[in-house]
Amino acid sequence: MEHLDVLIVGAGISGIDAAYRLQTEHPQRTYAILEARDGIGGTWDLFRFPGIRSDSDMFTLGFPFRPWAGSTAIAEGASIRRYLQDTAAEFGIDRRMRFGRRVTAASWSSPEQRWEVQVTGPDGGTERYTCDFLFLCSGYYRYDQGYCPDLPGIDGYRGEVVHPQHWPEHLEHAGKRIVVIGSGATAVTLVPALAQRGAEVTMLQRSPSYVIALPGTDRLAQRLTSRLGHRIVRWKNILVTSAFYQLARRAPAVAKRVLRAGLERQIPEREVIDRDFTPRYQPWDQRLCVVPDGDLFEAMRSGRAHVVTDTIAGFTAGAVRLASGRELPADVVVTATGLQLQVGGGMRIDVDGTEIDPGRTVAYRGCLLSGVPNLALCIGYVNASWTLRADLTARYVCRLLAHMDAHGYRCATPEHDGPATARPLLALNSGYVRRAADVLPKQGSADPWVLRQNYPLDLLATRFGDVTRDMVFTARPMRRSPVAVDSLRPDGHRPS
Repeated sequence: MEHLDVLIVGAGISGIDAAYRLQTEHPQRTYAILEARDGIGGTWDLFRFPGIRSDSDMFTLGFPFRPWAGSTAIAEGASIRRYLQDTAAEFGIDRRMRFGRRVTAASWSSPEQRWEVQVTGPDGGTERYTCDFLFLCSGYYRYDQGYCPDLPGIDGYRGEVVHPQHWPEHLEHAGKRIVVIGSGATAVTLVPALAQRGAEVTMLQRSPSYVIALPGTDRLAQRLTSRLGHRIVRWKNILVTSAFYQLARRAPAVAKRVLRAGLERQIPEREVIDRDFTPRYQPWDQRLCVVPDGDLFEAMRSGRAHVVTDTIAGFTAGAVRLASGRELPADVVVTATGLQLQVGGGMRIDVDGTEIDPGRTVAYRGCLLSGVPNLALCIGYVNASWTLRADLTARYVCRLLAHMDAHGYRCATPEHDGPATARPLLALNSGYVRRAADVLPKQGSADPWVLRQNYPLDLLATRFGDVTRDMVFTARPMRRSPVAVDSLRPDGHRPS
């Protein structure tokens, strides 16, 4: 059984960032990265559907320690995957990665003050590791299965049914009639990409989403980068994104007018905007769908793509039948109907034999779990790029480890004394978030139990926030008495 100081789970953006911060700020610590897949990239290695791209700008999705050097602000999935692979190789992080290893369980032992981690290896056998600190960087998507609602009559359909999360590598597009069911980021990405490949595409949505057209290449950012450096561009994008989010939350009517003005520059028919691009919810109740260079609207103008707002009544052998009585002929049906969420890749977590239900815990500073010692998980922003929050989480963990070293602590456990009823962790009412309400940790009502969607404030809290607040530290066992473990609060007293 191999022992490591820190065990990182996941070789995507979060895992690479965590590894860089750890080996930079704590070079004396041993660590490894366990990855269930066979390659680097996480989500960007999983999703391979046509047109897959970032839905946030690459100047903030890129790492602060290795800025994105490409010319595009909204990059395709393959470019992002190469960027992650190159980053891991440049800093030697790839040599710490062990692929084909799915973590299935983790058990904390208070007498030993360490985790024992059970892993299914590449050959299907069981491997075991122990570690002092467990860092879950596997995101919250369920990789083995996407979400598909109950589609009435789908069994009678004779065409091909595809979920974007498991896109067939050799699926033919040219000349095909394809119906994409959904209205989120995946759907608005797929539709123009399939149309460009020669398909006749219809995006069938039950209700519209907010769609915003942004330049695929940020020319202002290119000029600023050449003169002032990447940091200025990064902060420009952070502040612009944060400002619009705050506008949407505080003055939704104004944000609606801004978004509609952008649509009117793309779609001349007002009735189309009213019917197909005017959501029933407020801006940023769900994520905005970014359309680089307006490619969705261009595909609509070309006649290769169409948007239909209706509900599904059933299927025939070769068509989707709508509640209005209309039928949409389809050679292929794509169910871009959402994702399923889980914590830690679905692994079982227990503390001294008691299983932990993450849905009943409260997130401490957005990354630790109440009542769970020496464990962190990475959860990104919903209103900005994932990397911004991932990097703050990694830096906070490193700061916590440094504090533990300085005071001789072996274990840190957040203890939540707030009300039993806590708020959902993610500030969205999207279907995939609502379905996971009982799965994800909750957040409290006050700091440090609040997951803010505000990078500048989180940056200050990461650097200067009190790491001892609501935290119970356990000192290292004394050698003369192996069973004596002192549980101390920051003031030095035992908890009651």
